[in-house]
Amino acid sequence: EGVKIRLASENIGVMAATNEAVESAEAKMLLAIFGALALLCLLTFRSWRATICVLVPLTMVSIFCNALMASMHIGLKVATLPVVSLAVGIGVDYGIYFYDVMRHEMRERGRNLADAYYETLRQTGKAVIFTGICLAGGVATWLWSDLQFQRDMGLLLMFMFSANMLGAI
Repeated sequence: EGVKIRLASENIGVMAATNEAVESAEAKMLLAIFGALALLCLLTFRSWRATICVLVPLTMVSIFCNALMASMHIGLKVATLPVVSLAVGIGVDYGIYFYDVMRHEMRERGRNLADAYYETLRQTGKAVIFTGICLAGGVATWLWSDLQFQRDMGLLLMFMFSANMLGAI
């Protein structure tokens, strides 16, 4: 009795409402991202197997990223959403590049799966590993930031860049 409950106002109220909207739209957003990636992979490679080869590692890394965010108490917010999307974009790039070279080795050069994989690792693996290490190393410097948000995002990006690199390979 005698207590009035009021809605939050100003910046805190706007931030809370925005975070609620992001949380409620998370499933739709993920379906849209992965749906678009699946459609584009199907159109590009004309193969559901290729689409699965590219999307399964991405999906696993996204699940692991959510687990990392939960364990680190990092919520999905407007500020963290672009970070996760960027990492998915980098990961799909690794996967498409790797798959395309492997497909070329098998179709055009007639290599079996093991030889095509070895040749793809020899050619493309170096570039994917170099890019992944450079990206992860660059954002690793954020871990020493005075800003908690920057440290959290550095950790997330470092994890996502590294995990997507390993997933593609």
